[in-house]
Amino acid sequence: MKKLCALLAVLALLTACSSNEQKPVESAAKPAAEKQIKAGFIYVGPVGDAGWTWAHDQGRIAMEKADYVQPSTFIESVPEGAESARVINGLVQKGHNLIFTTSFGFMDATLDVASKNKDVVFMHCSGYKTADNVGTYFGRMYEPRYLSGIVAGKMSKSNIIGYVAAFPIPEVIRGINAFTLGARSVNPQAEIKVVWTQTWFDPGVERDAADSLLDVGADVLTMHQDAPATLQAAEARGAYVIGYNSDMRKFAPTAFLTAPIWNWEAVYTKTAEEVKNGTWKSQQIWWGMKENLVQLAPFSDRVTPEVQQLANEKRKAIIAGTLHPFSGPLKDQSGKEIVAAGSTLDDGALLGMNWFVEGVQGTIPK
Repeated sequence: MKKLCALLAVLALLTACSSNEQKPVESAAKPAAEKQIKAGFIYVGPVGDAGWTWAHDQGRIAMEKADYVQPSTFIESVPEGAESARVINGLVQKGHNLIFTTSFGFMDATLDVASKNKDVVFMHCSGYKTADNVGTYFGRMYEPRYLSGIVAGKMSKSNIIGYVAAFPIPEVIRGINAFTLGARSVNPQAEIKVVWTQTWFDPGVERDAADSLLDVGADVLTMHQDAPATLQAAEARGAYVIGYNSDMRKFAPTAFLTAPIWNWEAVYTKTAEEVKNGTWKSQQIWWGMKENLVQLAPFSDRVTPEVQQLANEKRKAIIAGTLHPFSGPLKDQSGKEIVAAGSTLDDGALLGMNWFVEGVQGTIPK
């Protein structure tokens, strides 16, 4: 009997120990089950670029604050084209149910992977192709570009403004045109000289391009790249500079005027919530300053109060819908009227833009 009692006591002790060991496991698993969104991000550049990719990553970090979003995954410096399909598929295989691909060159790869993974939601940045489980998102960056052009046109003394451009795609051409229209709306003598780098992120090439524009008399620079090299060139040579993507003033503390900037949080938090709620539907998002996806960075003290007031008035008009940067009359480089007075370019024309407005000095490479 003693042996039987002893045996029962040991079994009871083992059962109690086993039960105690399982409780922490159950407690740890519960919070993970409550997080319904596992998001993945594909970046074209390094997170530390201080520009395009950095701005996307700030949106990712903000999205993660929602209690239903698990810690997300990002993969940086992914080559555009076929190679990106392998990387995107890798996120799918690891259980991500919401994937953001953040550069135009990821478009076809995104569609290809999405066609084989219908239960995953994909959002492609700046593209024009959609599917049942693929949406697109971008911002009307031409709005703050126009405002920054007003600042450049007012601040330039030489009337030569340099634009370090990336690739000759509609997104970049549209930005150059909006900037030029803004500059010439306040300074009809302003000429915007364009140099192409064929890069998104190559600080050395971009610095050389910026220097070449300074060499021909530009006293204000701006750019459409991810690195701060153009700002550093202006700072070193006493010119003014307008940044892009994020507020890069720390790279040009005495040269910086302002910058058209992105607020990707606006899209990322909304999309994650819709996927969680089951209300997400494929659409093409193209938001502007009204929706707070794009904005103009705070002015530096180099921008006079009068210029700040003018730019702020135009900002309010754009948000209110009483001013559109691409309303006629508009002429192209040759002086031919493209948009008549009283007319405004529609979104299709803006998204496919492949011509320069009057005032741009440069050509569009094929």
